[in-house]
Amino acid sequence: MNKLNEVEQKIAESLLQIKAIKLQPKNPFTWASGWKSPIYCDNRITLSHPSIRTYIRQNLAQLIQNEFGSVEMISGVATAGIPQGVLVAQDLGLPFTYVRSSAKDHGRQNLIEGEINSGQRVVVVEDLVSTGKSSLAAVKALRENDCNVVGLVSIFTYGFDEAAANFEEAKCPLFSLCDYNALINVAAKNSYILESDIELLEEWRKNPSTWNAELI
Repeated sequence: MNKLNEVEQKIAESLLQIKAIKLQPKNPFTWASGWKSPIYCDNRITLSHPSIRTYIRQNLAQLIQNEFGSVEMISGVATAGIPQGVLVAQDLGLPFTYVRSSAKDHGRQNLIEGEINSGQRVVVVEDLVSTGKSSLAAVKALRENDCNVVGLVSIFTYGFDEAAANFEEAKCPLFSLCDYNALINVAAKNSYILESDIELLEEWRKNPSTWNAELI
């Protein structure tokens, strides 16, 4: 594995320490999609830890400035991307909106909440990227409302080939503070997993939809 940079190592260590990410190679989780998975990620837990929350906010803001330069609005993906996006927007002194998973069925029937202006340079904030479908649905909604979405940032990505293909097709650059390879590296180094678990964890990421606990 490549040498980790300071940020991805710190993020991986923090997510494991507070159990925002759990690794159970021998006792897999079942995702809402029905996939069996040796990993479960809930980055909402970071919000309960001020020092970690601050570190994530600062580094997402820095990542946006480094990769996209001048930005006019931050938009979060409902629901977990909303608090992270608000924190980043506050840090950068920018307007904030968020995109619902579906339009409200009452009132103004909004899909996008907040004020948007045609041509605004927007970066979307997400907590976690798996296949990227829900994240890119938000990107599509913003673009259909004349926003210039220049990219998306997240705390963590599984790094699935499917996600990479989906973001490339959407012409939406994706940057994350930490990825699956970095996480496994740090987990092994800090004894969250055994060395013998690494091959199994890598096999899951190659084919998550067909991976089966019976392979253990």
